Amino acid sequence: MRFEVFLTDDASRDLEALYDYIASHDAPEKAEYVLDEIEKAFSSLAEHPDRGAYPKELLAIGLRDFREIFFKPYRLIYRVISERVYVMVIADGRRDMQTLLQRRLFQA
Repeated sequence: MRFEVFLTDDASRDLEALYDYIASHDAPEKAEYVLDEIEKAFSSLAEHPDRGAYPKELLAIGLRDFREIFFKPYRLIYRVISERVYVMVIADGRRDMQTLLQRRLFQA
């Protein structure tokens, strides 16, 4: 069965900000490459959405609703609901992920 994959508004903004940062601090070609590889990674979830690991920050508090895959150093955190995959966060794994995940996934 094939799942539909969606980017949340936050994840879309993450991707745009990542592209802009790499394009301005490295090269537009490098930004294109990274964007393409991240898109391949999240598109692959249509076939195998359960392949990702549970994010350690969320597993530590007993939460198994989210999974993650990598295009290192980037982490793509997503949630599977029915036959849909929602990419919630695309972030550099070297960031303070605990704070980012709390702010992004548990906002009231």
